[in-house]
Amino acid sequence: QVQLVESGGGLVQAGDSLRLACAASGRTFNRYAMGWFRQAPGKEREGVAAISWWSNAITYYADSVKGRFTISRDSAKNTVYLQMNSLKPEDTAVYYCAAGSKMAARAIEYDYWGQGTQVTVSS
Repeated sequence: QVQLVESGGGLVQAGDSLRLACAASGRTFNRYAMGWFRQAPGKEREGVAAISWWSNAITYYADSVKGRFTISRDSAKNTVYLQMNSLKPEDTAVYYCAAGSKMAARAIEYDYWGQGTQVTVSS
């Protein structure tokens, strides 16, 4: 069992940066791939970034965030981060972190979810 708690969301202006954090409980955190998803009102949940459990160098990014967002994990702190730079109004959404047995872009591949944190980017 893994419990996930996101933090770091907020209201920022276009062009600003935010760093989201997802703190995980459970001794097996290092055996899970981690993903960040987002969901805007009226839209489906979208995979934003993911990182494998065995190598921090193996990552996935949605085309919409490539070059702007960076996912990383600190195994010593049981925490995964999403650094978001050059934010745009279309990045506005609730952001969720998730844990699963393999790195994937689809939400269905993940077993555990956090409660979400709101990110709002004003123009």
